[in-house]
Amino acid sequence: QVHLAESGGGLVQAGGSLRLSCAASGRTFSNHAMGWFRQAPGKEREFVAAISWRGGRTYYAESVKGRFTISRDNAKNTVYLQMDSLQPEDTAVYYCAASLGLGSSRAHEYDDWGQGTQVTVSS
Repeated sequence: QVHLAESGGGLVQAGGSLRLSCAASGRTFSNHAMGWFRQAPGKEREFVAAISWRGGRTYYAESVKGRFTISRDNAKNTVYLQMDSLQPEDTAVYYCAASLGLGSSRAHEYDDWGQGTQVTVSS
């Protein structure tokens, strides 16, 4: 099992930026693809971004492509989500997740999840 802890959420104005971090412990982090998902009030959890275990491949939801960047530092057991040009519709709880697969947009392919961090974007 991989234990995940997100940080970096907060309140930001529209057009602003935030950088989320997800620190991992437990099983070998570098063996896992990592993903970010989010869930807004009253909505289903949705895919945001994913990165392969070496970081060579990244995947993004259409709604965040060009604004968000996922990266990882295997030496620090940490994955990041840089979020720029934030909009009110980005308001949600953001979760990181770990997968022994190749990395995908499908939540059921992720085995371990963090507790989430709140991101609120004001207009």
